[in-house]
Amino acid sequence: MSWLTEFVRPKIRTLLGRRDVPENLWVQCPGCEQMMFHTDLEKNLKVCTHCGHHMRASVTERLAWTFDVGNSTRIELPKAPADPLRFRDSQRYTDRLKTSREKTGLDDALVVAHGVIGGHKAVVAVMDFEFMGGSMGAAVGEGLLAAARLAVLQEAPLVVFTASGGARMQEGAVSLMQMPRTVIATQLVKEARLPFIVVLTDPTTGGVTASFTMLGDIQIAEPGALIGFAGARVIEQTVREKLPEGFQRAEYLLAHGILDMVVKRTEMAATLARVIGLLRVSDLEAA
Repeated sequence: MSWLTEFVRPKIRTLLGRRDVPENLWVQCPGCEQMMFHTDLEKNLKVCTHCGHHMRASVTERLAWTFDVGNSTRIELPKAPADPLRFRDSQRYTDRLKTSREKTGLDDALVVAHGVIGGHKAVVAVMDFEFMGGSMGAAVGEGLLAAARLAVLQEAPLVVFTASGGARMQEGAVSLMQMPRTVIATQLVKEARLPFIVVLTDPTTGGVTASFTMLGDIQIAEPGALIGFAGARVIEQTVREKLPEGFQRAEYLLAHGILDMVVKRTEMAATLARVIGLLRVSDLEAA
């Protein structure tokens, strides 16, 4: 029990009489463990005001932070087979999907919208880690293909925010086949001479990292994001060497040339607008 729970909350309840005080007024930072008032955290886009730790965000928040105000529209994505393998572990795959849909309000781990970023047309696809760890199944593959086709149709750049634990094991080989399918999606955008920008957020791992995530024209990451294919412990056991400090974190990858930039969330929308503007000017001059 913290001092906030033992002393501050009872005092507030006494002052306010019978009115209940919401349980989520204060949020503890996973990085520095400092407490922040929820409104201050929301104003700072879920970035800790003490240590700068970037907390995980929902799809709705990502879209709101990225697009110009009132300039975005979500699209309906193609439906994928609900349970192609009739998979069951401790519970049925269909039950897991139902639970995740009720929890997040999403159909699957990817949402696609189109709109305006800093005055530039753009199509944005966002992965949600809250939906079964952002795992990539057939629905995510279909969604990314739909996003690529929309970008080509609108002659707009495609921006993808990644957050995933990798392939969805409940779909077996069907999930693994989404790796080449998502690569095809990126190729559609590039063949149309449109910018493909990837923003890697915490965490981006497994089959998602091994496919479309590393194919962006511009690779951007949020500070401190975990990015990699296999887990650090697996790599250590394989190479039998101690990994360097900060291995698989955004700053380490930037220093080793895998990323183009690491950008604070509060500066992300402005950075995307600037990058899109530069790439579009370059395309027009080349044409």
